[in-house]
Amino acid sequence: MFEILSFGDAGWGDEILAGLAITVELAIVTLPVGLLIGFAAAFASMSRNRALRAVGFGYTTIMRGLPEILTLFVVYNGVGLLLNKTAQWWSPGGDNIEFSPFAAGVTALGMVFGAFAGEVLRGAFNSLDEGQMEAGRAIGMTPRQIFFRIRLPQVWRFALPGLGNLWINMLKDTALVSIIALDDLMRMTKVAVGVTKQPFTFYLFACLIYWAMCVLSEIVLAQMERRANRGIRRA
Repeated sequence: MFEILSFGDAGWGDEILAGLAITVELAIVTLPVGLLIGFAAAFASMSRNRALRAVGFGYTTIMRGLPEILTLFVVYNGVGLLLNKTAQWWSPGGDNIEFSPFAAGVTALGMVFGAFAGEVLRGAFNSLDEGQMEAGRAIGMTPRQIFFRIRLPQVWRFALPGLGNLWINMLKDTALVSIIALDDLMRMTKVAVGVTKQPFTFYLFACLIYWAMCVLSEIVLAQMERRANRGIRRA
């Protein structure tokens, strides 16, 4: 068992480690993309403009109702087709544009993360005490100052537990990108299983790696929550 998991020509440790690096990179790159989409969806849902509210609620409702794997297929095939159609229209006879599996994974997972994050952030914004905003305006603070000094710090505190759960779910969902030929942890595990014919060993090892990443994330998130709630008296 230890020999096939070792590094070098005799084992699959190098390949598994390379796949793990891709998985972590995919999750880290997807997180800010998903947060930006989430804030945009939350602001749209809370807008006074009826059309924007419809767009915000429509986006979160549709994306939360679609299976992640289906979203990944649609993005990988649909965006690639759209890019090539646009390129052919712009420059007929030109080379096709290859939409990389990594970009497709970031886009699809970011869209899903953003839809759920939008609802979490909307709930956090709605939990704020409007009296604090009125106090800020009373002392002459600008809307920008009110947002960054009063609203955002409290929204972060209210939303962090929900966003933390979404991060852990997204970290596990990165395994889906193996179906579009991205050499992540799951795909390299499948390759190792196909060559060695030892599925239990490699899938168990992959389970332990995903579990370790989730435990580490929970530890970091717990520290972040404690920091965000410092100075808050609990009943």
